[in-house]
Amino acid sequence: MLAERLRELIRARGPIPFRDWMEAALYDPEFGYYTRSDRKRWGKEGDYRTSAERSELFAATFARYFAKLYDELGAPSHWTIVEGGAGEGSFARRVQRALAEEYPRVFEATHYKVSEIGSVIDPSPSNPCLYFSNELLDAFPVHRLANEGELYVTLDEKGHFVWQVGPLSTPRLAQFNPAAGQVIEVNLAIDDWLASVVEKLKPEYVITVDYGAEATELYDPSLRPNGTLRAFSKHGFVDDVLSAPGEYDITSSVNWTQVKATGERLGLEVVEFASQDKFLLKAGLLEELDHRLKQIETEADKLRLTTDAREMILPGGMASSFQVLVQRRK
Repeated sequence: MLAERLRELIRARGPIPFRDWMEAALYDPEFGYYTRSDRKRWGKEGDYRTSAERSELFAATFARYFAKLYDELGAPSHWTIVEGGAGEGSFARRVQRALAEEYPRVFEATHYKVSEIGSVIDPSPSNPCLYFSNELLDAFPVHRLANEGELYVTLDEKGHFVWQVGPLSTPRLAQFNPAAGQVIEVNLAIDDWLASVVEKLKPEYVITVDYGAEATELYDPSLRPNGTLRAFSKHGFVDDVLSAPGEYDITSSVNWTQVKATGERLGLEVVEFASQDKFLLKAGLLEELDHRLKQIETEADKLRLTTDAREMILPGGMASSFQVLVQRRK
């Protein structure tokens, strides 16, 4: 039904920027991939699994890190943790459980709030705030650019969605110049998101977990001539991103140079930036693993926990392809 709605829009108005097509595919109020109530997105039966959903050890290690930041802020009587793009809330529940069990003083002071994509909620203005997100930025709608112009979505003679080059839909894209034959993605929503977070929440810390690269690597035509846009369904790649809007996840890699530079303009300085595996090790994953192994009685549960830990720190594993950026208010 969403596909037909988009076809009608294109027939009425002409080709639309891919950014608008992607926004509808993911966030249409009725039929968008992330808004549909009939779609199981997470877990073994869904389309993908994230570290936050996969392991209590992941959440517990971040709870340990949050407790460290709490102390660095002077152990306030009240503070707020806001999680953006919280999904079905498994990370939030596990972090709060870990805080309650291991850091009761921090737990008592913590007000944990969750917000979905496109919304930034207001904490108490008098409380220090920490903003956390995991795999949020890669889900923002992106513009696609070629050397000849911006990529739009139109229809062929059979009514199938196809690409077409057109003029830039916003002057903000003029600073990007893909090489001949290259296609890149530009995530302007990152600038708008971070500006909204800083303006509304005035956070002491912004912690962003996602997968991406610095601009020099991300836009290198020899490394990524076709950009990083991809779609997932049932834990596999979708061959044609335009084939069935609303039926699968669509994502692109994050430009970390952009996130850092935008943060600097908004008064945020980089505290840490590392691959997720290295960050977790530094944040105390092994100590958290040892603590939890002592509380587990069955060998099966111990094996499950150590397997989770191994997946998060082994070289070349899933965690090594993710990054963690910690920014602090100057």
